[in-house]
Amino acid sequence: MITLEGKICVQAALEARARKLSLIVVRHGLHHENAPELFALAKELQVPVKTVSREEIDAMAGGKTHGGILALGSPRPPWEIERFFDFLKRSSRPPFLLLLEGVDDVQNLGFVMRSAEALGVQAILLKKHLWDFDEAAVSRSSSGAFERMPLVVFDQPQIILPKMRNYDVAVYGCIANVKRRIYDVDLTRGILLCLGGEKRGLSAAVRSQCDQFIQIPMVSDIGSLSLTHSASIVMAEAMRQRLMRIDVVKQQIEERGEAGE
Repeated sequence: MITLEGKICVQAALEARARKLSLIVVRHGLHHENAPELFALAKELQVPVKTVSREEIDAMAGGKTHGGILALGSPRPPWEIERFFDFLKRSSRPPFLLLLEGVDDVQNLGFVMRSAEALGVQAILLKKHLWDFDEAAVSRSSSGAFERMPLVVFDQPQIILPKMRNYDVAVYGCIANVKRRIYDVDLTRGILLCLGGEKRGLSAAVRSQCDQFIQIPMVSDIGSLSLTHSASIVMAEAMRQRLMRIDVVKQQIEERGEAGE
């Protein structure tokens, strides 16, 4: 049984409907007006709500940031591989995907998921060993993105990564000290950005399946950035290119319209 803490995580879990919630626990004195959408969803999904004392809810929580709301539920299942590839097949825009491996800190994992959702990533691929983490901690640090983001767990990169080419998805390995910069490649096409944790980086198995390697240019010899920072920089560059591409297309359409008048 997983204990989700805080209004943001609980409401995200209700909205995503990826896990089954068996009970929502609310601190005495917290009224429905404090979280109307959450309680409306709980009623719609027939999730029982129980009011308890401050002492009881504090004892149930792992931290002190629950804000008076907890939820008990089942683990969140990852997407099946078949569902993921069907998603790529039906995508109406070039896929924007992220692969993570070698991440040791659950908070960092949550922070990256939060940034990924904000910057337009459509799904995250995780090495199988990464799935063995504290779901409540990841959900909390991701501000609920963990509940909503499509997550795919894989074990053998040599099996799943070559299939990306069937969906016109280029696989980019993000590592230090390579020639090509993130600004030198087209990130508006279908892409899978592969990033590794600070200690181990990308494994040889993942590197062997990458189409190209790219790096974040730096003016000082600092070595490497943390996963949370490097992931955000690379994803933000991809979003910047994609937004510029949209603006260019819009401008071209407007110019054609004016020319035809």
